[in-house]
Amino acid sequence: MGKLMRLELFNFKSYKGHHVLYFGDSYFTSIIGPNGSGKSNSYSPSLRDHRRGLMGFCSMDAISFVLGIKSSHLRSSHLRDLVYRGRVLRTAKINEDGSATINGGAAQAIDSDIVANGSEATPSNLSQTQERNDPSSAWVMAVYEDDAGDEQYWKRSITNQGSSEYRINNRVVTAQQYNEAMEAENILVKARNFLVFQGDVEAIASQSPKDLTRLIEQISGSLEHRAEYERLKDAHEEAIENQNFNLNRRRGMNSEIKQYQEQKREADTYAKKADLRDEAIVTHVLYKLYHLQRAIDESTDEIKRHQEEVKEQRRTIAKYERNVDEAKKDQAKVAREIAKIERGMQQTEKQIEERENSLVPITEKIGLASENARKGKARVGEINQERDNRKDTIKRLTKDLKTVEKAEAHWEVEWNKASEKEGRVLHASDLQEYNRLREEVNKSSSSDQTKLDNLLRQQRADEDAVNSLRSKLDSLESQVASIEDERKDVQHHQVKTREIIQETNRQIDEKKRELNAFTSERLRLAQLRTELDEKLQACLIKLLEAEDGRKQSDKEIKFKAAVADMKRMFPGVKGRVSELCRPKQKKFEDAVSTVLGRHFDAVVVDNEQTAKDCIQYLREQRRGQATFIPYETISTKDVNNNLKNMKGCWMAIDTIDFDRSVERAMKYVCGNAIVCDTLATAKQICYEKGVEAKAVSLDGTVIHKAGLMTGGRGKEQRARWEDTEIENFRKLAEKLRRELSALPESRRNATEEESLQSELVGLNQKLSYANEEARAHDRNFASKKKELGHAKQQVEEVRPKYEGRAAEFAKLKDSIEMHRSAIHEVEDNVFSAFCERLGYGTIRDYESKQGSLQQEGLQKRLEFRQQRTRLEARINFEQQQLQETLSRIKTLENRISQDESLIDQLQSEKVSSTEALDTLASTLDEQREQLEERQADLTKKVERVAEQRREVQKRSKHIDGTLKAISSLEAEVQRSATDKFAVLRRCKVEDITIPLTADSEPLDKIPIDGARPVDPDSMDIDDDLDSSTLDMAALQDFGIVVDFDDLAEDLKEEHDDETEESLEKKITSLEEEMKKISPNMRAIERLEGVESKLKTTERDFESARKMAKKAKDDFEEVKELRTELFNKAFSHISEQIGPIYKELTRSAALPMGGQAYLDVMDTDSPFTDGITYHAMPPLKRFRDMEHLSGGEKTMAALALLFAIHSFQPSPFFVLDEVDAALDNANVAKIAEYIRGNAGPGMQFVVISLKGGLFEKSEGLVGVYRDQTANSSKVLTLDLRKYQ
Repeated sequence: MGKLMRLELFNFKSYKGHHVLYFGDSYFTSIIGPNGSGKSNSYSPSLRDHRRGLMGFCSMDAISFVLGIKSSHLRSSHLRDLVYRGRVLRTAKINEDGSATINGGAAQAIDSDIVANGSEATPSNLSQTQERNDPSSAWVMAVYEDDAGDEQYWKRSITNQGSSEYRINNRVVTAQQYNEAMEAENILVKARNFLVFQGDVEAIASQSPKDLTRLIEQISGSLEHRAEYERLKDAHEEAIENQNFNLNRRRGMNSEIKQYQEQKREADTYAKKADLRDEAIVTHVLYKLYHLQRAIDESTDEIKRHQEEVKEQRRTIAKYERNVDEAKKDQAKVAREIAKIERGMQQTEKQIEERENSLVPITEKIGLASENARKGKARVGEINQERDNRKDTIKRLTKDLKTVEKAEAHWEVEWNKASEKEGRVLHASDLQEYNRLREEVNKSSSSDQTKLDNLLRQQRADEDAVNSLRSKLDSLESQVASIEDERKDVQHHQVKTREIIQETNRQIDEKKRELNAFTSERLRLAQLRTELDEKLQACLIKLLEAEDGRKQSDKEIKFKAAVADMKRMFPGVKGRVSELCRPKQKKFEDAVSTVLGRHFDAVVVDNEQTAKDCIQYLREQRRGQATFIPYETISTKDVNNNLKNMKGCWMAIDTIDFDRSVERAMKYVCGNAIVCDTLATAKQICYEKGVEAKAVSLDGTVIHKAGLMTGGRGKEQRARWEDTEIENFRKLAEKLRRELSALPESRRNATEEESLQSELVGLNQKLSYANEEARAHDRNFASKKKELGHAKQQVEEVRPKYEGRAAEFAKLKDSIEMHRSAIHEVEDNVFSAFCERLGYGTIRDYESKQGSLQQEGLQKRLEFRQQRTRLEARINFEQQQLQETLSRIKTLENRISQDESLIDQLQSEKVSSTEALDTLASTLDEQREQLEERQADLTKKVERVAEQRREVQKRSKHIDGTLKAISSLEAEVQRSATDKFAVLRRCKVEDITIPLTADSEPLDKIPIDGARPVDPDSMDIDDDLDSSTLDMAALQDFGIVVDFDDLAEDLKEEHDDETEESLEKKITSLEEEMKKISPNMRAIERLEGVESKLKTTERDFESARKMAKKAKDDFEEVKELRTELFNKAFSHISEQIGPIYKELTRSAALPMGGQAYLDVMDTDSPFTDGITYHAMPPLKRFRDMEHLSGGEKTMAALALLFAIHSFQPSPFFVLDEVDAALDNANVAKIAEYIRGNAGPGMQFVVISLKGGLFEKSEGLVGVYRDQTANSSKVLTLDLRKYQ
C-alpha cells in the first residue's frame, strides 16, 4: 500500500499563506501543540465551545477536507468559514483603506474567527498597522506515494465563490472522480475507514445493533446493494401475491361453472311449473271477474228501481222543504242583523274604553303639570330671595369699596399738607457738609449698606408676597364659610325631599292595594261573566243540536207543559222520573230505560195529598193522565247486597245519578233490577245461578223473574232520554241567564278605579319628580362637598406658604436691623459734630423728620391697597354666584311656561274626549235596545224553523226504508267494483295475461299509483236523488272488456266458496312446488360469461407464475451477493476482534487480556436484525456495553475500529484524541499496539496531548502560534534519533 507523505495548506483556517506538514518515512506520527496555537479553528458560537474545539487539531480538519469530507462534518456551516481570517486588536482603529492602527503600545489581539463569534482574545504584541484584506480562497493538498513509488497530488480548493474544486495531479476533476481515485487506494470516504474523530470512539462502542450492522455493511460494500435488494424484495412479494390471486380466481371460476350447470337444470323445471301456475291464475281471475260483474249488474238494476220510487216520494215533500228554507232564510237574516248590531256594540264599547283610557293619562298629566308648575313657582320664589340677598351683598361690598377709595383720597390730601408743614430747609453749607459726611459714611459702611439695600429690596418683594398670600388666605376662608352655609342649606332640602319620598311611597302602596282590590274584583267578575257566557252559548248550541230533527207528538208537548204548570202550582211536585235521574254512562241508557219501563214518565211528589191535588187538577183542566209516586208514603225493599259483587253486572240503582232527596222514589222504580253488560251474563245470572231478579242487558233485552225474555225497544227508549236532555239544557240555559243578570254592572266601579289610577299615576309622577329632585340635591350636595374640600385644600396649601413667608420675612427684618445698627454706629461717629451743631440727637432724627412722612405714606397706601383687593375679590365671587342664580331662575321660568302651555292643551283634549264619550254612551244605549228587539224576533224565527222541520220529518219518514235499501245496494256495488278493480290492477301489476275482447282497451289503462275507482272519504249528500251515495266512478272499467269464452260453463254457473277454494288450492300447490326449486334464472347467461372469463384467468395465472419465478431468481441473486459480501466482512472482523481486544487489554498482571466477540441475530439475513458487540474486560463478568466505564468503552471501541480497519485497510489511519478518556496504563497499551502494527501498509497519524502516546511515535509535528505573523506554523521532529 501507499503512504501519506505530506500535507500542504494555503490560507486554511488559522494558517496564513503556504505551510507544509511533513510525515516523511515515519509510519507513526503524532501531531501535538499547546492550546490556542491555532491547531483548532472550529468557529464555535461560544467561548466554551471554542475551548473545547482547541482540543482537536487543524491537521485533522485539513486531512478530512482534502479527502472529501463535507464541511458539516468539519464543524463549519459553510466552506467560507475554512478560509483564513486575520486578527484585529481591541484598541485598534479601522482606517478607510481597511488597515488597523493601534492607539498605543501593547494591545490585545483577537483571532478573527473568534471575534466573529464573540469569543475571547489572547494578548500579543503587534505592529502599528495591520492589513484587514483577508484572503477569499484556500486549498489543501495531500501528497500520496503509491505502491509503485509514484507521488500523487490530491488537491481540494475553496474558490472565491465559496465552492469546492477538486484536482488530481493538477488536473481538475469532479467530486465523483476524486472519490473513485481514492477508493482505488482503498480510501473509502463514505465509510471513513481512514480516520476516527474524537467523539466517534465512544459513539461506536455505544451504538445500537442496527447501527453496527450498517457500519459493517458500509465497510463490506453490502450497503451499495441495499436499495436493489429492497426493490427486488418488494417486487418478489408483489409477484407472489399476484400469482396467488390468479390461482384463487381460477379455482373460484371452476366452482362457479359447476354451480351454474346445476342451476340451469333447475331453471328448466321451474319454467314448466310456472306455465301451469299462470294458467291456474288466469282461470281463477276470470272466475272472480265474471261473478263480480254479474253481481254489479244485478245490484245496479235493483238500485234504479228503488230510485224511481224515491223520486215520486220526494216530489210530495218538496213543498214543505221550501217552507223550511224560507223559515231558515228569515232566521239567518235576523241572526245577521243581530250579529251586525253586536259588532257595532263591540266597536262602540271599544271606542268608549279607548276614550276612557285616554282620559286617565290626560287627567294625570294635567295634575302632574299643575304640580310641577306649583313647585317651579315656589322654587323660583326661593331662588329670587337668594338673588336679592346676593344683590344686597354686592351693593354693600361696592359701597364699602367706594368708602375705602374716598378715605384713601382724603388721606393723600392730608398727607401732602403734613409733609409741607413738618419739612425743614437747611443752608447750602450745611447741605454741602451733610452730603460730604454722607459720602464718608457710605465709604465706611459700603459693605453693610450694599447688603442693607439688597435686604430692603428683598423685604419689599417679600412683603408684597406675604400680603398677597394673606389676601388670598382671607378670600379662601370667606369662600369656605359661604360654601359651608350653602351645603347646610342643600342638606336641609335633602332631608325634606327624603321625607316627601317616604310619604309618597306610602301613599302609592296604599293606592296600589286599593287598585289591586278593585282590579281583582273586576277581573273576577269579567272572568265569571265570560265563563257564564261561554257556558250559555255552549248550552244553546247543544240545545239547538238536540232539538234539530226531534219529533215530539202533541200529547208529549201537552204533558210536559202540564207537569211544568203543576210544579209552579204545587210546591211538592219534584218532576218526572226521567228528569230527576240520568244514566251515569251512555251505554246504560237503553238498559235504564227498560228498567224504568212504565215509570219513565211518572211524576214524583212529596206525599199522597199532593198527588191527589195534581190528579184533581188534570181532571178539571182535561190535560190527560199521569202516574204519581209519593216518595214519603211508598214502600220500598232494601237492595240485595249479594247482587252487587257479581262480575259483569251492576245494580240498576247504581247506574243512575239522582238527587238524594228523591232516593226513595228511585229505589222504588229500580227495585232489585240488575244491568248486565251482555245477554249471556244475564242468562248466567237468571238461569244458571237462579237469581230471582229482573236482569236487563245493555241493549235493552229483559229477563223477568219468571224467566220470560223481551227486548227490541232500544231506539225508542234512547230518544226518550234525548227529550229529557233537551229539557235539562233549557233549564240550564235559564239558570245561566239568571246568573248573568244577577252579576253587577262592569262599569259600576269603573269611576272609582279610574280615580285610583289617576291618583296613582299622579303619585308616581310626584315620586319621580321627588326622586329627581333628591338626585339633584345629592349631586348639588356632592358638588358643594367637593367645592368645600377643594377650598379647604387650598386653604391648607396657602396657610403653610403664608406662615413660611411670614417667618422668613421676620428673619429678614432681623438681618436688616443688624446691618442697619452697624450703619447707624458709623453714622453716629461721622455726624456727631454736625448733629450737635444743628441741635439733633442723631442724624436719623434729622432724616426721620424728612423721611417719616414718606414711611407713613407707604404704610398707609399698603393698607388701603389690601382693603381694596379683599373687597374686589369678594365682589367678583358674589357676582359669579349671582349669574348662576339668574341662570337657574331663567331655566325654571321656561319650564313653568312649558307646563302651563301643556295644561291648557290637555284641558282642551279632556273636554273634547268627554263630549265624544257622552255621544258614544248614547249610541250604545240605542244599540242595546235594537239588540233586544232583534233577539225577540230571532226567538220567534227559531221556533218557526223547528215547526217546519217537524212537518218535513213527518212526511219524509216513508222514504227512509227505501233509502236504506238503496244504500245497502250501493255499498254492495261499491264493494264488487272495488274487488273488480283490485283484480284488474293485480293483473297489471303481476303481469297476468287475461283474454280480452277485440274492442277492449289494454290493461295499461288501469292506474296503479294509488288511484281507486271508489273514494272512501267522499261525503254523502242527503235527500238528493241525482247525487246518490253510489259513486258512478266506482263502476268505471277503463274500457276494459274481459272475454269469458275460455271460462268453463260449470265455473260460470257455480259460485260458492268451495269452488273458489279449489282454484286457490291448485295455485298454492304449484307455487309451493316452485318455492322448493328456487332456480337462478340467469344461470345460462352467467355460465357462458364464466367460461369465457376462465380462459382469460388461465392466461393471467400462467403469466403471473412466470413473473413470480423471475422475481424470485433476481431477488435470490442479489440477496446471495449481499449476504456473501456482508458475511465476508463480518467473518473477518469477528475473527480479528478477539485477538485485537486481548492485545489491547493484556498486561503483565493479566497476560490473557479480555474477551470480545460479535454476535449476529439472524444468520439467514444478517443485515436485517442487527449485530451485537460484547466486550468483557479482564477479571470482570459479562455486562452490557452501556454499563462499562469510559476507558473500558474506549478500549472496546478501538478494538472494534482496528478490527474493521483490518478488513479493508486504508494506507493510513488518522486518530483524533482517541486517548482522551484513557488513563496512563491504557494510553501506554494503545501506544504499544500502534507502534507494533505501524509499518509498510499501515501508517498511523495520531493527534494527542498525552505524552504517554506521542513519545512512543516515530515522528512529531508540532503546531504553534506565531503572533508576529498572525498565523499558525508547524515544526517537524524525527524521534527515531532519540529512541
